[in-house]
This record gives sequence, C-alpha cells and structure tokens, in this order.
Amino acid sequence: MACRISELVLDARDPELLARFWCEVLGYVELDREEDGSIEIGPPGVGFGGLQPTLILSPSQNERTGQLPLHIDVNATDRDQEAELARLLAAGATHADVGQTGEEDWYVLADPEGNEFCLLRKRLDER
Repeated sequence: MACRISELVLDARDPELLARFWCEVLGYVELDREEDGSIEIGPPGVGFGGLQPTLILSPSQNERTGQLPLHIDVNATDRDQEAELARLLAAGATHADVGQTGEEDWYVLADPEGNEFCLLRKRLDER
C-alpha cells in the first residue's frame, strides 16, 4: 500500500487571511482551529481523511515571499481558464512575474502573502 498526501502545511503571517483566500480558491471550508493559531481547511462534507488533502495555515513570523520549495497548482473545475483567472484575481490573487515568456499554458499567480501558485489550463472534473 502506498502513502497519499493528507495535509499540506503552509507557514502564514496571517493564517486568517490565507484560510479565507484558499477556501475561496478551492471551495474549502474551515475544519479546525488550534490554540497556536493554526487553521485547517478542507473539502466541505468530507472532513479529515478524504481523498483531497487538507491545508493547514500555520502562524509564522518568517519574512519569506516568492516561490516556496513546494507550490500549489490549481485547475478550474466548472469554467474555462480565463474565467477562473478573473475569479482568482477578484479573490485577492495577483500576477507574479517569474520570467514567463507569455507562451505558457498557465498563469503564475501569488496569494495575498506573495506565495506563488499556478493556474493551469486543463479543466478537471469536480470529483
């Protein structure tokens, strides 16, 4: 039997802000809050242990911005890439310049704390 990713932990200067942002982006809901200020979010109606990993936004005072050693790629499930781009920008994402040529099939964006992520072209099933 193989392992699967159950949780991704992101350091955050403002866990509340990032929890709201990623809930909006992924259609997640808040699942748990810890005394240390960590907030866990995940798919609604599934809770812990579902097929999709949850995200834990963990308080950190690090002044890191830009590309993380691990970054998130997202795909739209119910609209085309351009409509999803508009939705993500309205939710607080910004364009990030990492040296793209303009010929890529994806957009590099940054969340409200400057963590880069990509919006890919391919539309996925909602499952």
